[in-house]
Amino acid sequence: MNLFDIANLILGVLFIACYSYQIFYVIYTLFKKPKTFAPTDQTNRYAVLICGRNEEAVIGYLLDSIKAQDYPSDLIDAYVCADNCTDRTADVVREKGAFAYERFNQTEIGKGYALSELIQHIFDIHGQDYYDGYFVIDADNLLDPHFISEMDKAFCAPEGYKVVNGYRNSKNFGDNWLSASYAVWFLHDAKQLNNARCLLGTNAAVAGTGFVIHKDVLKAQGGWIHHGLIEDIEFTADAFTKDVKFGYCHDAILYDEQPTSFIQSWHQRMRWVKGYLQVLKKYGWALTKRMCRKGGFACFDLMCNISAAYLLTTTAFLLNLVYLIVTLIVSPATFLGTLVTSLVMLFGGYMCMLFLSFFVCITEKDRIHASRGKRILGMLTFPFFMMSFVPIAIIAIFTPKVSWKPIKHTAAMSVTDVKNKDQ
Repeated sequence: MNLFDIANLILGVLFIACYSYQIFYVIYTLFKKPKTFAPTDQTNRYAVLICGRNEEAVIGYLLDSIKAQDYPSDLIDAYVCADNCTDRTADVVREKGAFAYERFNQTEIGKGYALSELIQHIFDIHGQDYYDGYFVIDADNLLDPHFISEMDKAFCAPEGYKVVNGYRNSKNFGDNWLSASYAVWFLHDAKQLNNARCLLGTNAAVAGTGFVIHKDVLKAQGGWIHHGLIEDIEFTADAFTKDVKFGYCHDAILYDEQPTSFIQSWHQRMRWVKGYLQVLKKYGWALTKRMCRKGGFACFDLMCNISAAYLLTTTAFLLNLVYLIVTLIVSPATFLGTLVTSLVMLFGGYMCMLFLSFFVCITEKDRIHASRGKRILGMLTFPFFMMSFVPIAIIAIFTPKVSWKPIKHTAAMSVTDVKNKDQ
């Protein structure tokens, strides 16, 4: 066994050490039903926080879906931060009867800054105790009519959750291979990861949108204080180190619009990877220290998801690429054997991702609103989507600065329109 084989063996062992528990998650959710929560008296007052830039095409549909909730409407207030908008986003919000807060700041750019100003504005008007919880929802989303009532059940559960994440579905699964791949990942994140975490009593994790935060959490941290490239993961890491309990509600369904342009996807995932590095630098040591204490498994889980995946993958890719080049130059006779070994590893990675996407598309078929053919396409192309993270991660690591770039949303539709896409 040469050094190349030993290095690959070590990387393989590290992969198993970091991700074998997720295989258990997948199997566990196959045999255990998602957790359900008891009905409540529906007396909590909620603010729905929405931040967006130039979202006039979709924001009205989201606000309509909020009005259509089966939770008491007098206990739900929607606040939209029209962040550096140059279109009619704020006008549409006001026409729909929601509160529009217009923000123009070309220096502090990103959702984290917009959330900070919006929450502080609400605190200034109503104080810190007027709302019991604050939903964070993206402007392109749609809420199932039962979303808030189901989230309220988990929010009031005896487990004492201070943050609850919902089920992130897709409203444009069938647009193309890219939107389908995104959707498969977020469905996996909801059903096989957060669902398993909730069932096993460890912390779920928020993922950008579709979660509610207890007022005590925001009061304790002085509003919203997370302004990095991935403010949701930064918030999660910070909260995990402070023993904040996170839950998950499988019956609270939210529909999210996924990118259909590879260029937009590239920029978004560059931001994600760079944001992971920011979180790792800021909270890595605190999370590591928490791993050895009660509740520390959630910190280990989060560390695996924000660092191990792309660090191990990029290391393996670069190792095999360099070794292939060196072998071709120094020992051409053994190049073919080395190439075959690398291709076998690559094929193994593809098959693992294919199995994962197949599992998701089968178990969640009743919640995927797309034709059978488009579900199959999403299943087959998901591995290529995941593998494209490798060059993105490599470039992001060596790029000095990555900035937030808005994604244009055009899927203007209602919840009913989404559900009619099954055929």
